[in-house]
Amino acid sequence: MSQRITRRRAIAAIGAAGVTGLAGCSGGGDGTDTPTDASGGNDTGTTQNGTTMGDSGGASGSVKIGVLQPISGDLQYYGQQSVWGFSSGLAYKAGTEPQVAAESGSQTVTVGDVDYELLVRDSGFSADQAQSLATNLVTDEEVDMLFGCASSGAATRVSEQVAQQADVPYMMGPAASAAATAEQSSCGDMIFRASENTAMDARSGGKYVAQESDVSTVYLFGADYSFGRAVVNNYEDVLTEEGVEIVGKRFVPQGYSEWEGLLDNAAEAGAEGIVTGFTVATLPNLFTTFLNGDYEFRAFGGIATEITNAVIGGLLQNSLGEPLTQEKLDGLGMGPFTTRYHWNQYDNEINTTFVEGYTNAYGKVPDLFSSGTFAAASAIVQAVEAGGSTEGADIAAELTGMTIAETPKGTDAYTFQEYNGQARSEMTVANLVPTADEWSESWGSAVQPGEPTARIPADQTTIPADADGMNCSL
Repeated sequence: MSQRITRRRAIAAIGAAGVTGLAGCSGGGDGTDTPTDASGGNDTGTTQNGTTMGDSGGASGSVKIGVLQPISGDLQYYGQQSVWGFSSGLAYKAGTEPQVAAESGSQTVTVGDVDYELLVRDSGFSADQAQSLATNLVTDEEVDMLFGCASSGAATRVSEQVAQQADVPYMMGPAASAAATAEQSSCGDMIFRASENTAMDARSGGKYVAQESDVSTVYLFGADYSFGRAVVNNYEDVLTEEGVEIVGKRFVPQGYSEWEGLLDNAAEAGAEGIVTGFTVATLPNLFTTFLNGDYEFRAFGGIATEITNAVIGGLLQNSLGEPLTQEKLDGLGMGPFTTRYHWNQYDNEINTTFVEGYTNAYGKVPDLFSSGTFAAASAIVQAVEAGGSTEGADIAAELTGMTIAETPKGTDAYTFQEYNGQARSEMTVANLVPTADEWSESWGSAVQPGEPTARIPADQTTIPADADGMNCSL
């Protein structure tokens, strides 16, 4: 214990310098990018740091978790659904209803004989702010572990400048850049991510396009920062391996609006499909041009969160008229798209309980990030129970290589890869369909994911250990 505190104290000395020295270097452009079973125990019955180590492998005491999420501002919904998913994971393990609010402060959830104290902080989409808050949580609050960050730039900063320096476990997410768990500088034996990432989006979508569609030529478009580059590069790797020809590749700034010329270029290059690696900042401009044009290629990508779908649904209503019908959507050349998780993609007891509890508690259905953060909380509780300890180092040891028993995607559906701490899980492919009446009050978009048209197995979704894009080796 004394060594752990010493390491935490040491970070205080470098914390202020790190914030100043790395200002503006968020690792993901402006830092706003968003966002894939070990067991043990101690049968000695001894007490360590006030925590009883029982012969059943159980634990008692408390785990203090520093939570970093954007819970205010334009993209506060990213932080809200992340906290709500994490809350739901704890609640499921406790057999209770979700209760944690996405607001700054301390909130406690009790699972068995262990209190999980969540110190929620508003990290925004600022790498500087995330690092400063994480430093405070480690040095002043002495948290046992950290969780969070929706910005990949912020998540990378917290990993490199706080968690690894202080030797404190960090469960990052929902930050989605593949590089966060693929680069040697930001991965580590105390760094984990249950949340799905951009490589999982792209590898799943790429396999579907190559194996299940008649598309043989593709033009790749992506945002010019880590999110878009990860989508494009992983699509390129998979499509090339599968024999699909890449006829062009272009990166553009977030919010880019001059799409007619670029889509014309794709058509002239002979593209039968285009990949769209963008977020809500760019997709509306792209799809407006796509819908107003006379293009014969199809558009592929990922189904995003409710806020992006609301914009896309509005564009479709303006273009096709209200009400939207399946007949109107058919033949548009949009999709199918990959989804990391949405509430209607998995039919199992855990997901049914999750959707009901989450919707009752927060008025929304679980969204894109919700399963990954549920799985993160479920994994932490599983690690505490398996190791019989509330110590951060012991929790990290149990998380290494763990298969998470209870998740919204089903039993044993997430596994942390030992070579980089990233969890792999199944992905689905679905088309956009008009939002069903039963979801209209809890899903604020005119379109929603339809029934899965394909499922990509977990062992095919993440970057392999020996792939060119995997530079992490633990």
